[in-house]
Amino acid sequence: MTLLPVDPTGPAAPDLEHDLNQLAAACNGCRRCALGASRSQVVVSRGNPRAPLMVIGEGPGAQEDEQGLPFVGRSGQLLDRMLDSVGINSNRDAYVCNIVKCRPPENRKPTALEMAACRPWLDQQIQLVNPAVILLAGATAVEGLLGIKGGISKLRGQWRQDEAGGLQGRWLMPIFHPSYLLRNASKERGSPKWLTWHDLQDVQRRLTQITTPL
Repeated sequence: MTLLPVDPTGPAAPDLEHDLNQLAAACNGCRRCALGASRSQVVVSRGNPRAPLMVIGEGPGAQEDEQGLPFVGRSGQLLDRMLDSVGINSNRDAYVCNIVKCRPPENRKPTALEMAACRPWLDQQIQLVNPAVILLAGATAVEGLLGIKGGISKLRGQWRQDEAGGLQGRWLMPIFHPSYLLRNASKERGSPKWLTWHDLQDVQRRLTQITTPL
C-alpha cells in the first residue's frame, strides 16, 4: 500500500479511514519485537484522524492494553482534563497514539530496539493524519520520535521543528508526561503542572493561528 500525505479537504480524504484501518490491521499482526508476544491487545490510536493536533506518548499501560486504546488510564484521564482546560477535546480535536503500540512488561520504558521496530507504524500514522502540531508527552516520546535523549525539564515548553521522518513543516512541543504530573500534584507557580498548563495554552494558541482563516 502506498501511503500519501493527506489533506483533509483533498481527494485522498475519503480513503483516510480505510488506510488507517489497514494500518491497524497490520499493527495487529506485527511481531517485529518481543512485545507482540506479551500484549493483550495492540494499541494503535484514538481520537480524530482529521484533527490538526497529534499527541504522542510512550506506550500502553495496563488499562490501555486491556481496552486497546491509548491514554485511558489515570495518566490519560489527567491529560484529557488538562487539554480540556485549554479548550482541546482529546477525542474531537486530537489524534492520540504512542511511540510503541504494545505494552512493555511492568510498564517499563520501551527499549531502543522496540522503539525502532515500531517506528515505521508511527511514521505512517504521521504521514496519513498529517498533523500540523505534534504534542510529545514525556522524554520517551521525544527520544522515540526525534532521537533526543535527556531530561524533559530542559526540553519541555520549547517549540521544535525537524526535517526527518516526515516532520517537515510540523510544529512539535514536548511536555511532561501526565504520569509524572500525577506524582507531582502541586499546582503552585513554577510546578510541573503549572508549567504544563502554560505549555498547553501555547499549543492552543498555535493551533488557533494555524486553523484560523486569514
